[in-house]
Amino acid sequence: MADRQALILEAAVRVIARTGVRGLRVEELAAEAGVSTALIYYHFKDRAGLIQRTLAFISDRATGYTDEAVSGAENARATLLQLLLSELQDTDRVRENSIAWGELRASAIFDTDLREPLAESTRSWTQDTADAIADAKAAGRADLSVSTLDAAERLTALVEGLSERWLSGSLTLERARELLAGAVEAELGPDDE
Repeated sequence: MADRQALILEAAVRVIARTGVRGLRVEELAAEAGVSTALIYYHFKDRAGLIQRTLAFISDRATGYTDEAVSGAENARATLLQLLLSELQDTDRVRENSIAWGELRASAIFDTDLREPLAESTRSWTQDTADAIADAKAAGRADLSVSTLDAAERLTALVEGLSERWLSGSLTLERARELLAGAVEAELGPDDE
C-alpha cells in the first residue's frame, strides 16, 4: 500500500472514530490527512470504496497488534487469551480501531454494501480464535468437548461487547479484562497445567 493511501486510511479511522460513518465527509478527511479531496477520490474512487478499504485497513491493523500480543505467549492457552485481550488495550491504535469497528458494524445495519465485508472480517477473526482454541485443546489446555467454533463465536462477540462498554465508560478496562479471562476459563474449563 502506498504511503499516501495508508496516511488517508489512518485519518479515515480517526474521523470515523470521532464522527461515525455517517459523519465521514471527504472534505474533513482530506483536512485530517493533509491531502486534497481529489487525491482521496483518485485512490478510493468514491466514498463507498473509501469506507470498504477503511474496514479492511482496520482488520489489518488489528491483525498487526494481535500478532504482537501473542508473540511472547508461553503456551497455546495463553496465546488464545492474549489474542482476545489484545482488543482491550489502552492505546490510541486499539481505541481508534475498536471505536471505528463499532461504528462500521452499526452502519452495516443500514448500509447493505458494508455487510459482506464486515461479515468476512468477523469470520476471519472468529476462525483465528477457533484455531487458537483448537491449539489449546490439542495441547491439553482446554476441555476436549468444547466446540471450537461455537466458543470462538461467543468469545469474540463478548470482546466486542466488553470493548464497547469499556470505551463508553460503563466498565473499567481492568474489569473488562477480568471478565474476558473468566469467560475463557468458563468456555475452556480450568487450565490444570
